[in-house]
Amino acid sequence: MAKEWLYGKTLAQLGGVTARLGMPRFAGKQIAAWLYKKGVAEIDSMTDLSKAARERLSGEYEVGGVSPSAVAESSDGTKKYLFPTLTGDAVESAYIPDGDRATLCVSSQAGCRMGCAFCMTGRQGLQHNLSAGEILNQRRSIPESERLTNLVYMGMGEPLDNFDEVLASLEILTAEWGYGWSPSRITVSTIGVMPALREFLDRTKVHLAVSLH
Repeated sequence: MAKEWLYGKTLAQLGGVTARLGMPRFAGKQIAAWLYKKGVAEIDSMTDLSKAARERLSGEYEVGGVSPSAVAESSDGTKKYLFPTLTGDAVESAYIPDGDRATLCVSSQAGCRMGCAFCMTGRQGLQHNLSAGEILNQRRSIPESERLTNLVYMGMGEPLDNFDEVLASLEILTAEWGYGWSPSRITVSTIGVMPALREFLDRTKVHLAVSLH
C-alpha cells in the first residue's frame, strides 16, 4: 500500500504529524524546509532529523511525487504534460513560455462537475479532487520548474470546488516557510462558486480570474 505524502502538507499539518510521532515541536519546520526549500526526494535525506525520527516518519510517510507520464510540445515551445493521479486517473498541465515569462497552467481536479458547455473537461464529469501535493507536484516535476515566473489554476477542474486543497497549495506557494512566491505571480480562475469565492477573497492575496458565460 502506498504511503501518505509529506509533500503538499502545510506547516500546521506537518506540525501535527511530528507531534503525533513524538518528535520535537520544531521538527515540522525542518521538514517543510527540506520539502519546499531544498527539494529532497527521500526522508532519509533530511539529515538534521535524528535517525530515529526519520525511521518513524518513513514507517508511515514518503516524500511523494510523480513524474509526468507523457509530454507533447508545439512549435512555439508550449508543452502539455500528462500526470498520473494517486487514484489512477490523469490530469494535464501546460507550460507556456513567452519571452521573459514562463507560465504553468495547473489542474486542481481530475475531471469537473460544473458542466460548462465550452469546456471539454466538464463533459467528463468529476473523477476526484487533487490533493495539494498533486497540484504542486505539477510545478515541481517538470524540467522547466526553476524557470517558472507565473502559475495559473486554469487547467482541469474548478479550483473553488476543491477549496481546502487549493488553499493549502496556495499557502505553501506563498509562505516564507514554503516556496516564498509573491501572490502577484499566481492567478486562480473560477466560474464563481459561492460561498467559497467570498472566503477565497478573504484568505488569499493571489489574483482572481472569473469566467462569466
